[in-house]
Amino acid sequence: MVADHSAVERLLKTARGQLDGVLKMIDDDRYCMDISNQILSVLAILRKANRLVVESHLGSCVKQAFQKQDVREQEEKISEIMDLLEKMTK
Repeated sequence: MVADHSAVERLLKTARGQLDGVLKMIDDDRYCMDISNQILSVLAILRKANRLVVESHLGSCVKQAFQKQDVREQEEKISEIMDLLEKMTK
């Protein structure tokens, strides 16, 4: 992975900490809407981390495939991105 490891790791650790907080909120029988809002916060952080990884992939792996002018590899990278976009929009 070429992405900024420290930034992605920091985001994922933050998400993990927030998720632990959500689990504690459930154990403490906290208000449902408060729990839901915290879950949305975790999702936002995970989306941001994923965006960093995908941006890095586009700027490195995909870019290299097109610089090499290897049509097969280019098509593979495009297919990977299309599959990811499909998963992200479900």
